[in-house]
Amino acid sequence: MNLAGKVVLITGASSGIGAAAALKFSQLGASLALSGRKVDNLNEVAKQCAGSAGAPFVVAGDITKEADTERILQATIEKYGKLDVLVNNAGIIETGTIETTSLEQFDRVMNTNIRSVYHLTMLAVPHLIKSQGNVVNVSSVNGIRSFPGVLAYNISKISVDQFTRCVALELAAKGVRVNCVNPGVTVTNLHKRGGMDEQTYAKFLEHSRNTHAMGRPGQASEVADAIVFLASDASSFITGASLPVDGGRHAMCPR
Repeated sequence: MNLAGKVVLITGASSGIGAAAALKFSQLGASLALSGRKVDNLNEVAKQCAGSAGAPFVVAGDITKEADTERILQATIEKYGKLDVLVNNAGIIETGTIETTSLEQFDRVMNTNIRSVYHLTMLAVPHLIKSQGNVVNVSSVNGIRSFPGVLAYNISKISVDQFTRCVALELAAKGVRVNCVNPGVTVTNLHKRGGMDEQTYAKFLEHSRNTHAMGRPGQASEVADAIVFLASDASSFITGASLPVDGGRHAMCPR
């Protein structure tokens, strides 16, 4: 899975799965464009990723803002002259049911988790066609199975899965592959940013022993391995796929 000479743009690269993916890509020789809202965190990730392809290009921005999204893509093209891989990783989670999730919350989750993915992919497609590149979207096991209490998040992630399949069919004849990974519970800051305190999060991770067939939550590096696989030529005959990276959670049924 040598990615030397490939240009990879990763959103949400300042922490968690995005940061882990950046490290994996850099180890395989890719030239990176790292995007996110927290410049200091992006710069720290970039320091860890400095490899044979040189230091990653850091381009901060908020992908829920159209002007920022356009600037991120354009800056990447101006820097490297092309784009081979787009990793749509940025995402948020908010708790709530149909009785408690406000329209403001719904819009915030949908704008971040699917509208921004739609917009950035749309802008990137002409460049990906030129490079015969590919897209890897970061979805969730919540896009495959239904869970109560995170309604807007569930809807956003099944939208990512459907988006992945549809765009894969639309672009296959043009030589562009589109796939997604579906992580289970993964040790990142996602849930804490979504409102969980330390004690609640610790219980949540402990509960993963029962909800995941492999008896544990996943690590960001394990999801990153799957992202890199789908982005590389090692998966050259795979498109439109939703790859669970969830310790078997998608196959679990309550008894």
